[in-house]
Amino acid sequence: MLNIDELKFDEKGLIPAIVVDAESKQVLTLAYMNRESLEISMNEGRTCFWSRSRQELWRKGETSGNVQHIVDVTADCDRDALVIRVNKTGPACHLGTDSCFNSPVFSSGAAEPFSVNGLYALLEGRRETLPEGSYTTYLFQKGLDKILKKVGEECTEVIIAGKAGDKRETVYEIGDLMYHVMVLMVEMGISVDDVMAELASRHVIDHKVKQEKMT
Repeated sequence: MLNIDELKFDEKGLIPAIVVDAESKQVLTLAYMNRESLEISMNEGRTCFWSRSRQELWRKGETSGNVQHIVDVTADCDRDALVIRVNKTGPACHLGTDSCFNSPVFSSGAAEPFSVNGLYALLEGRRETLPEGSYTTYLFQKGLDKILKKVGEECTEVIIAGKAGDKRETVYEIGDLMYHVMVLMVEMGISVDDVMAELASRHVIDHKVKQEKMT
């Protein structure tokens, strides 16, 4: 383990900290730390930064509740930058999005491995930029009622396909349903982490129920 004295803070006493979601590997934000905020972060197990605009310490989530619990902190080869892996309890960005990085500048067109978090980030970007000709843009512009109507329609399609015993068609319709549900999530500010936390809490409850039945 490196000692904090081995890190290279800049002339203002700061070091850049790239915050990454430990589960999804998504880059959440780029912030800055001074020695004091880094020590606080390590002692408390949650991110504390130095606000360059306010010139003061800033504990992430102290007003919003969107805390970032630290998994680990790693320095780069030059020891003048940090990567901080976290488990977050809410959006990382002050705009309410999971990540601060939602505005594409360039794309090579190369295919990326699909992930639910990647799709969610894409939908967040669509809502932010509203590109013309996008079906997702259309849904966001029409608003909540239209999105809810589509979720209801896709639920019905899943039921019809499932009742018919058509596996391929059911998979197709479930894909449509999941997409529209995720559009709803973005519209309502519900993150993938929010849903996963709910499922995790049910898993604990279910496990306890099973234990009670066995005793």
